[in-house]
Amino acid sequence: MGRSGYWADHYQENRLSVKEAISKIQSGQRIFIGSYCGEPQHLVKGLADGSAFFTDLEIVRLFSGESTSLSSIAKKSKSQNLNIRSFYLGSANSQSFKGDLRFITPINISDVHRLIRSRLLPIQVAFIQVTPPDDFGWMSLGISVDITESAAVAADIVIAQVNQNMPRLLGRSYIHVSDIDYFVEYDEPLIEIGTYPDVASADTMARYVSRLIDDGSTMQMSLGTTTEANIRAMMTKNDLGIHTQFLSNTIMRLVAMGVVTNKKKGYNNGKLIASNAIGNKDLYDLLDNNAAIEFHPSKYVNDPRVISRNSKMIAMNIGREIDLTGQVAADALPFNNFSGVTGILDFFRGASMSKGGKSILMLTATQTDGTESRIVPQLVNSAVVVPRSEVQYVVTEYGSVNLFGKSLQERAIALISIAHPDFRDWLFEEARKMGLLGPERSLNEDMHSIYPLKLEEIHVIDNKKITFRPVKPTDERSIQEHYYGLEKDDVISRFFNERSSFVTQQIESTFLIDYIKDLTIVAVEGEPGYERILAVGEYYLDSGINMAEIAFSVVKEWQGKGLSSTVIRKLSEAAKENGIDGLTAYTSTANRRMVKLFKSLGYEVKIVTEGDMISLDCKFPEEKE
Repeated sequence: MGRSGYWADHYQENRLSVKEAISKIQSGQRIFIGSYCGEPQHLVKGLADGSAFFTDLEIVRLFSGESTSLSSIAKKSKSQNLNIRSFYLGSANSQSFKGDLRFITPINISDVHRLIRSRLLPIQVAFIQVTPPDDFGWMSLGISVDITESAAVAADIVIAQVNQNMPRLLGRSYIHVSDIDYFVEYDEPLIEIGTYPDVASADTMARYVSRLIDDGSTMQMSLGTTTEANIRAMMTKNDLGIHTQFLSNTIMRLVAMGVVTNKKKGYNNGKLIASNAIGNKDLYDLLDNNAAIEFHPSKYVNDPRVISRNSKMIAMNIGREIDLTGQVAADALPFNNFSGVTGILDFFRGASMSKGGKSILMLTATQTDGTESRIVPQLVNSAVVVPRSEVQYVVTEYGSVNLFGKSLQERAIALISIAHPDFRDWLFEEARKMGLLGPERSLNEDMHSIYPLKLEEIHVIDNKKITFRPVKPTDERSIQEHYYGLEKDDVISRFFNERSSFVTQQIESTFLIDYIKDLTIVAVEGEPGYERILAVGEYYLDSGINMAEIAFSVVKEWQGKGLSSTVIRKLSEAAKENGIDGLTAYTSTANRRMVKLFKSLGYEVKIVTEGDMISLDCKFPEEKE
């Protein structure tokens, strides 16, 4: 706007009461309202009080919790006094909208500034909330920079509520007094949100998510109970960075604990980058003039090209439903009112372009009451917020899977494996009807088993991270590749005969397991979903004698590095816990490694030689009461 003269004079001359400020509005104008917890509540209430004197006002904003309900005024007046335009990328299919569906404008947050600044959507009046001016006339937009900065620049008239409770944020969060037309001084507490309710499944999901995150990663997190649990699970990580739309109390706890240092982001090193804060007064006080934190507009924070510059960028967002092909619906849910406007697609795309980046979609396996699955055959009456091509990791309380580069059959099997066990039969049959599964596929009873996360263990061997874990249904192809890659002698040692074929029907007992009577432990390296299996150890229960027979295979270059010792230890621990009396094996007399493995357990081993074969028996000692 470029006004001349001393800024302090301009400020004093244009101080108004809220009624005087509202009188500057004319019927038929489009009014932008500052976002989220930075909403200028006093101005909004003044507008609501005077709304009867206007016709055809259009309110432009991000989806809001509404401190004063303008939507109800729009409904009562049948949009004749005012109408609402809410930018929102959710599926718009939940009770959160309560009939407000017609007010929704679907758009990526990173694109809103272009819509406004280009004046394709002209803004006549912008309501914003700012700090008092500093000695040079600069006022901070505080906890709500997002698209507010673009609206303030583009609007014909800017009316600012000056609130001393607004923290002064560093970064690109400033607007000068000379660029504001009118000032309404009114101090009031900023909008706060309460704590999220505990959800039993959230902590389990968080343990899966934590395993996908390396030290030195840069994080984006949507809001919600699941995210709160994820952050708690990250307290053992080191040198995390933050580049996110929303800054919360829990993220700041990680900063205070030294988990977040922002030292290894690779871009904006040493700085926590965000565009909104949603929390309580404790959070807002921590942000005030904090040199380690910068707030920037959404056109920067949500730009996939900017996001991708962060090393190991992890985008974690919450979904409402996912279908068996990987299409995702996301909504504003109870206690997660802003989930639809997190720029989920922006961050997923940015993470996919980041070196070492990952996107993680989190959702509980069922609705709150457990009567409906959130993993469904097809999305019905739900908009696709994230297309199947953009989905990488999916996590429920029953496991995590990687859909990147997977066929529709592989996706269906993967998602069924992390669905609630009560819905897996239904999903399998629907997948078959849809043609997502080949005719050779069958739903073994073991598919209903719940993955025992507690059996996972990570070792560093030869400077490589090796994960020892129970096998998953999604490991079928990797198991086949492992067997095809074995040396001839190792194949004979494992199967007691020469083999050149390892089709599904021949080895399905290895990857279709119940984790109790039949258990397979694998040692793997590499990206989850594309791991190379280095070792396989299995036990099969002989219920007649309550002993489990075991078998092993290890790829040539990893033999002698201790993989089998760890695998047999984990098998024996699981067998004992599952009430099995001991382990047995039947192998050739030349296989001294198996004898050594049995003895490594520290229990008495009975060895019986029969020609060129030996049988090994190792009974667990009875627990003393």
